[in-house]
Amino acid sequence: MSDLNLDPTQLDRYSRHIIMDDIGPAGQKALLDADVLVLGAGGLGSPIIQYLAAAGVGRLGIADDDVVERSNLQRQIVHADADVGRSKAESAAEFVADLNPDVTVDTHELRVSAENVDELIADYDFVVDGSDNFETRFLVNDACTLAGVPFSHGAIYRFEGQITSFTEGRPCYRCLFPEAPPAGEIPDCSEAGVLGVLPGTVGCIQATETVKWILQDAGLVPEADTLDGRMVFYDAMDMTFEEIPVQPDPDCPVCGDDPAISSVADVEYVETCAIGAD
Repeated sequence: MSDLNLDPTQLDRYSRHIIMDDIGPAGQKALLDADVLVLGAGGLGSPIIQYLAAAGVGRLGIADDDVVERSNLQRQIVHADADVGRSKAESAAEFVADLNPDVTVDTHELRVSAENVDELIADYDFVVDGSDNFETRFLVNDACTLAGVPFSHGAIYRFEGQITSFTEGRPCYRCLFPEAPPAGEIPDCSEAGVLGVLPGTVGCIQATETVKWILQDAGLVPEADTLDGRMVFYDAMDMTFEEIPVQPDPDCPVCGDDPAISSVADVEYVETCAIGAD
């Protein structure tokens, strides 16, 4: 335990990790040394940020270009009424500082785009996608898959959520969804609404996947199965969890046998997120 160089406060803070055989001092050190990028500081990003910070993930990147609105507060739990009008990234960073001073936060007050995504993800070990639109989801998938950066995906809609992880390179998000649905076909939260506690469940699973991957990557929990190759569907109304396999698609344009996408520049990340016309 001495190799962690933890002071008494830190020994107390992480004691419930340290006493676990599956984590122990080495596992906590791996968490403290990890660099994780969270895309979005909204409904999903809030519990992800909160629990990764509490777990002692040493460096968190928070990317969001939005400001806090009062309608966010029903579900975006890292923000408070006093934060209305503030940058979400800045508000979330202040929340983390109050929760755990061991965590360094890098704020990225920007909208993730094809122009900045490669540089953004290059500095992190793991990416957690808490975005709320298909353009960003496909962009994150393509960039992370091409760069070999593992990531977690989550999405919510009314009473339902879905979660998976892509940590091995194949399959990827496009193996399941080759293209985004037409614009306007699936309404967003502002149009359809969302149960306030739903993103808490989905985001907590994404945070769990992140912690497990960090521990597994450090060789501490080789038996831990991530959701790679599996997607979990959660129905809060029926209180059910269903799982479907996600198989590699040999025709996938990103990770298939003859990929058509070699760079995010090959794709128009609007409407269906399809390969651009020559």
